[in-house]
Amino acid sequence: MSDRITFTLHEVISAMDAHADAVLRARYGVTFNHFQFLAILADVEPSDMTTLAACLGITKAGVSKRVPALVADGWIASEPGAGRSILLSLTAKGAALVRDAGGVLEREFTELLADPALAADPIDVPRLNRQLVALTTLVQQQQEQP
Repeated sequence: MSDRITFTLHEVISAMDAHADAVLRARYGVTFNHFQFLAILADVEPSDMTTLAACLGITKAGVSKRVPALVADGWIASEPGAGRSILLSLTAKGAALVRDAGGVLEREFTELLADPALAADPIDVPRLNRQLVALTTLVQQQQEQP
């Protein structure tokens, strides 16, 4: 552990991603990366690949590579959009995973943040969430500036 916020933020995100991955693998047989792809699609569906790539923070080619397997496994559906675009949306199976696993992860992390080991310096979860949302927005705005 570090006293430097840049390292601490990275460490906590890495540890939380690993925890989410372990929970999702054990309960649903999917990775956090798989879940995150579907959960972000749920927020923007129907979506073309370019929009979804921007939301995921990956390239359009990265999305294009994953789509065929997700369609074949019944997680997402694709249909022609305007021009040459392809619109993606969740299937009932994909929506159920996002809903159910999302609820499990929300409970897991809420319980973790309320762990008795943190009693000496309790975390105010709603406040922390507001602060992290504000920080994320600020960082994104900084990235948009030339």
